[in-house]
Amino acid sequence: MLSKNQKKLIAAMAQKKQRDVHGLFLAEGDKIVRDLLAAGMTPQLLVATDTWLLPANLVAEHFPMVITSRDELEKVSLQKTPQNVLGLFPQHKHHLKNSAIKNNLTLLLDGVQDPGNLGTIIRLADWFGIGDIVCSTDTADLYNPKVIQSSMGAIARVRVHYTNLSGFIEIYKKETGNPVYGTFLKGDNVYQAKLLNQGLLIMGNEGQGIRDEIGSMVTNRITIPSYPANEPTSESLNVGVATAILCSEFRRQASL
Repeated sequence: MLSKNQKKLIAAMAQKKQRDVHGLFLAEGDKIVRDLLAAGMTPQLLVATDTWLLPANLVAEHFPMVITSRDELEKVSLQKTPQNVLGLFPQHKHHLKNSAIKNNLTLLLDGVQDPGNLGTIIRLADWFGIGDIVCSTDTADLYNPKVIQSSMGAIARVRVHYTNLSGFIEIYKKETGNPVYGTFLKGDNVYQAKLLNQGLLIMGNEGQGIRDEIGSMVTNRITIPSYPANEPTSESLNVGVATAILCSEFRRQASL
């Protein structure tokens, strides 16, 4: 049975301030928890029903584990549809160096504020072999429970960083000479442009796109054309959908 303090700590993970105070985040569900454990992350607390099986290569004595009822797990869960396990894991800060990413494609997120979109983009990065995502400081919090859930365990493999984007891009360009791609409604057709898999790909805010300060640092403006051309259509694509299309085209060209 969970103690009062344990229940209080789990509930606190709904608030960014409390997550940062404790240096923890909440992960729920078999897939996510198993991926985090497989990545070597040690939970401060693991809570599971008696039907959940701890991976054979792990020993429960290495961390606190509480076996509880389904009803009690549902009461402390932050999800609408609780699963059989949740864990409190330590937050992790990654160190980013241009020398480590200069030969790879790296995603930059300029003010992406929806947690679901951020989680989806992390999952996409994992699928397309993109190891690093660099976010502006006003991008959604990585450890928001909605981000964790929609990433589906990808946070165990994708490194997410927060920094001043303009300063980062300026130094990156000087040190690497790589292209900086930006997504705009008016730009080169992504299916006709020559795309290199060494550079930065900037995705903008859901409503405003890439802000002017960041846009001025872009070297290659690209767009996803609607079809058929010049016909009435939606104003724009969801940032997660756009990221998927662009990453797919970058990887397609790399395989040619």
